[in-house]
Formats: sequence, C-alpha cells, structure tokens
Amino acid sequence: MGMLYQVILRRVFIGVITLFCVSAIIFAAVQMLPGDMAQQILGQSATPETLSALRHELGLDQSPLTRYLHWLYGSLHGDFGTSLSNGRPVAEIIGQRMVNTLFLASYTALIAVPLAVTLGLFAALYKDSLYDRVVNVISLAAVSLPEFFIGYILILIFSVTYSVFPPIADVPASASFVDRLHSAFLPVLTLTMVITAHMMRMTRVAVLDLLMLPYIEMAKLKGLSRFKVVIRHALPNAWAPIVNVVAVNLAYLITGVVVVEVVFVYPGLGQLMVDSVVKRDFMVVQACCCIFAVVYISINLLADIISIATNPRLLHRK
Repeated sequence: MGMLYQVILRRVFIGVITLFCVSAIIFAAVQMLPGDMAQQILGQSATPETLSALRHELGLDQSPLTRYLHWLYGSLHGDFGTSLSNGRPVAEIIGQRMVNTLFLASYTALIAVPLAVTLGLFAALYKDSLYDRVVNVISLAAVSLPEFFIGYILILIFSVTYSVFPPIADVPASASFVDRLHSAFLPVLTLTMVITAHMMRMTRVAVLDLLMLPYIEMAKLKGLSRFKVVIRHALPNAWAPIVNVVAVNLAYLITGVVVVEVVFVYPGLGQLMVDSVVKRDFMVVQACCCIFAVVYISINLLADIISIATNPRLLHRK
C-alpha cells in the first residue's frame, strides 16, 4: 500500500502542476482575443480619457503578469472576479450554468456508460458475427459525424417532423425534474450517440486483446463457455483500459459540450462561454475555461488512480 500511496501522491502533484500550466495558457490565450473591453462597453464614440479611466477601473492597465497573479489568487479562493459586461460576480453567473452542465453530463453518462460497456462486451463475445459487424458500422458512422450534424438531424426528426421533443433545450431553474429530463433529451441523445460509439469500440478492443493471452486459452481448454471466459477472466483485467476510456469520455461530457449546448441553446457553461466571448467578457471566459480544465484533469487523475488500484502491475516500471 505504501507504493500505491506514493504513486497517487506523484500523480496528484503532476496534476496540480499541469493545472497551473493550463491556467497560465488559458489566461494568455484569453488576453490575445481581439477587441477592447473598454471600447466594447463605452462604444465607438468614447473619448480617450473615458477609455483610460474605465481601463484603470477594470484593471486593464496593469501588466499581464500582475493581472494573472491576482486572478490566480482569487480563483484559488473561489473568487473569479467580476464580470466586465454586467458587474456581477463571476461565481454567481456560472453557478446555475454549472449545475445545468453537470445535469446534462450526468444524464448522458447514466445512459451511455452502461450501454457502451454492454455493447462492447457482446461485440467481443460474438466477434465477426452479424451483430458485431452491424454495431461496428453504426459506431464508426457515429464517431465520424460531428456533433452539430447529429444534433440538427435529431431536431429535424424529433422536433420538426414528429414534434416529440423541443428543439430548444430551455431548462429554467423552476422546471421540475421530469421537465428537465424531457427538455434535455435531444442534447443528451446527441452526446450519447457520440461517446457510446467510442467507448463501445475501445471496450471491444480491450477485451479482444485479452482473449489472445495464454491464461484465456487455458480457461477455454478447461471447458468454460466463451461467456464465462469473458466475464470471469477477461473483463476483470480489462477494467484498467475501459476505465481510462470511460474517464476520457466523461471529461469530454463536461469540456466538450460547447457545440451541443450552442446547437440546442442549452443554458450551460458552454453556451455561457460562447456568449462571453462575443461580449469580450474575459473574466467569465477565463472562469469557464478554468472549470473545464479542473474537471478534465481531475477525472483523468481519478481514472489513473483507479487503473493503478485495480491492476497492481502498473505500480512497477517495465
């Protein structure tokens, strides 16, 4: 256990360093966005004196390093600053949007993860069968199509043609749980089709690789059925790659929902970030990117720890 704790602490340290590096890249990238926030607020008729006064009030006249250190210190304490467009605290603005994005991601994960693992297991169990070929063709098509294209096709079918689900996933704070499930179904279905295909294919590959190992051949020679061989012997050793694939796709659900949220006008962090870029609200953009980075790094770190804990061989260098 001591070696396991050392590996976990090392991974956590690497994750923290990575997060600091990413925060610096985010700040630098946001600062390079075209446009002047002071000019955006005051308009084209603003005088140089009023522009200079507003830049001083917003802290835009300070050096980039000073602004970065102030922003980083505040972010570590949960204070992402004040919105440059409406003067509200950024944490207050992103609060409900974060809840909506987490709801969308959780809704999708509850459907996609069990479905993908089950389909991948059966595809490995019945390799080269008609089922395997059909599932592989459908999954390859789903992976190849961009999210916005799948979203518009679903809107055309379920909203325009049959009017089953709303084309705009408007989820007000006062909506009931059932209304939330109904309104968010189309963006959830879009995300499910994309990540299920990828997770299913990787699960199939991970199980098939293990089926070629000698101990699996020994289990077959003992007379065990193919189903028992996969479930009892192959699957436990396949959890490490499967967990990594699931973690990457779960991180994508949080960080990669921008396109889907924009297509369905879903009130989440992705839609907020796009709106803030248009308004040149750098503080909100930085906060959204920082949250995405924290979630992505944390989920991948957790996946590494689970993989190491379930496969002790990873504790030792080859």
